[in-house]
Amino acid sequence: MNDILKTIEEHTRLRVAAAKLAVPEAILEARRETLPSCRDFPAALRGKGRGTRVIAELKSASPSKGLIRRDFPVAELARELEAAGAAALSVLTEPEFFRGRLENLELARREVQIPLLRKDFVVDEYQLLEARVFGADAVLLIAALLAPEELHRLTDRAHRLGLAVLGEAHEEAELGMLLDSEVDMIGVNARDLRTFRTDLGTTARLLKQIPPDRLPVAESAIRDRADAAAMEAAGAAALLVGETLMRAPHPGMALKGLLK
Repeated sequence: MNDILKTIEEHTRLRVAAAKLAVPEAILEARRETLPSCRDFPAALRGKGRGTRVIAELKSASPSKGLIRRDFPVAELARELEAAGAAALSVLTEPEFFRGRLENLELARREVQIPLLRKDFVVDEYQLLEARVFGADAVLLIAALLAPEELHRLTDRAHRLGLAVLGEAHEEAELGMLLDSEVDMIGVNARDLRTFRTDLGTTARLLKQIPPDRLPVAESAIRDRADAAAMEAAGAAALLVGETLMRAPHPGMALKGLLK
């Protein structure tokens, strides 16, 4: 597969342009003014006491794996994962390649008290406003998608909206860009979004370069307790886990198997 990320970006920009016509920014701004404050996403990952912190991801499909979970009752899954010990939830909202929906954020928000991350391919400030209005407490910004000035601009806008930012890197140059930014958390994705191949060795190597006060997060390819322990040993303060949980008949039980 050749540069899937570029294809997704092109589709995302078309989707955002259509959304702006359908729901002008002024309408979203009016809705935002009535919202309560965001839940503190970074604090949920720091937590109290010891133990594994997992951002459990609600994801029904991906470009590389196709359909991951056929039955996808968002409210039920959100409740189950919170009860099993998830520190936070990541909600896929990209519709074409991951079968996500913005409405899934709303559904999850009504059901749980833990904070929510909007997982999407953010390239426009409009998407940050959408995230806030639909119930997110944090957003993902992918370094591979953005120039440094775009990362700074989007991070600043997210913070002014009350959203925390999880920056994502897969290689050294991207990590350097995140370390030079004001993102609240730094995720290292084992998956190369250009090819969708995964390598936990890459994650471990980059995690060791992140200061603990930047809240390092290991993302993708974590399949069992041994993988989780390896990422924690490399410095991860939290783990973002999706496919492993979503393929399990009972995601909550699968999550408990990752926790210590």
